Amino acid sequence: MFEISRLSARTCSMLGQRGSIFGQAVLDAAKKDDKFVLLTADLATLSGMDRYCKTYPDKFINVGIAEQNMLGIAAGMAAEGFHPVVTTYATFVTMRSCEQIRHYLGYMNQKVVVVGSGAGLTQGFAGNTHYTIEDISMMRAIPNLQIISPADAASAIKLFEQAMISEKPVYIRLTGNLNCPMVYKEDMQFAFGKSNKLTEGKDVTIFACGTMVATALKTAKILSEKDIHVSVVDMYSIKPLDKEAILAAKNARLLVTLEEHSKMGGLGAAVAEVVAENSGYPRLLRLGIEDVFDLAGDYDALLEQNRLTASQIADDIAAALDK
Repeated sequence: MFEISRLSARTCSMLGQRGSIFGQAVLDAAKKDDKFVLLTADLATLSGMDRYCKTYPDKFINVGIAEQNMLGIAAGMAAEGFHPVVTTYATFVTMRSCEQIRHYLGYMNQKVVVVGSGAGLTQGFAGNTHYTIEDISMMRAIPNLQIISPADAASAIKLFEQAMISEKPVYIRLTGNLNCPMVYKEDMQFAFGKSNKLTEGKDVTIFACGTMVATALKTAKILSEKDIHVSVVDMYSIKPLDKEAILAAKNARLLVTLEEHSKMGGLGAAVAEVVAENSGYPRLLRLGIEDVFDLAGDYDALLEQNRLTASQIADDIAAALDK
């Protein structure tokens, strides 16, 4: 099993979430598991799979740009006892292949691990065809499908290992680029349906997922200078959701969700559902992408345009506390 240390976290950070999984984790999985097989929709080199392809050519299938076929092949292999992992850009593997995921993975409950790379606004200048800001909402609605959104590259490997031993299908949502911010610098436990509280504060609790967790930690530092104390919770497991972590934040002055995803149907909606079903909870501020299509542009500029930088988030939280 992979263990997080300062050295391994730094190495993973340089590779990014995608590079860490496909440059390291899949090699370890294939070595241990005779039934492991990796499928991609013509994204091998861009995903850093070159070493894997050379080492395990018999455990690799490039289906070409045929994402729906890829899901069908993987489901059929799972039915025959194989342990398939499929990957391409998150927008194509979830939205273009939604029907296949619903029928083959959800309804038939086939054990397939789906890895969507470049989620959120990561694809920058590629534009709206490659942005993935609706995937969580779509995948949440499919029974049996679990949804994972790692905070950094090191935790992506830990969660990939958990996905490989799960008895249900899993969608792993990868965000960020190379030189991904480090959140975990020492080993931690990860389990589906759980979360990790990273800071402790009495005023605000931020529930964040993906690379927005690192942004939430920066936000907490900014707010601490204003004497606003923030708890940051890494909600890496979006489905199943750690409802106990949400219910435990009842005494905060403000609850906040933070995600690189549409405000509609994502982590914010999942947390809101829990809060709405329980009485006596503080206001919930949902921060994410508005119900619009963005202009193509630089990744950092897109985050700023959507008020998803640490300073902007801190301003919005401070303003919400004043209301």
